[in-house]
Amino acid sequence: MKAPKEARKLSRSLFRVSFANGRLDRARVETVLKTVAARPPRHALSVMRNYEGLVRMELARRHATIESATPLDPAEAARILGDLQTRFGDDITHEFKVTPALIGGIRVQLGSDVWDGSVQGRLELLRSKL
Repeated sequence: MKAPKEARKLSRSLFRVSFANGRLDRARVETVLKTVAARPPRHALSVMRNYEGLVRMELARRHATIESATPLDPAEAARILGDLQTRFGDDITHEFKVTPALIGGIRVQLGSDVWDGSVQGRLELLRSKL
């Protein structure tokens, strides 16, 4: 069920005040949650569901998953992470995964963006062109 227009508007407003210096601030998110719990607005459940979705999307946008076919050596992992932090900010969270199905190379996912330099990705590209 779609949230009422006023609930979506309020949740976006609450989401905007959850930022400090252009980044989602944990303390502000907690303050928003406490304030809404103390004085629930009209359609409080819809407001909070929409707000939760916005926060989840922002957190996913700031999380990098780096996959490789074999474990990366620490210097290479640090270089890749450093490049991501230089380009997207030092508040990027990250995780390294070993995915043997990649065969070789790496795949980096940051939010909805994917950079695929894996052998598996190239083989799939060739297969789709045939």
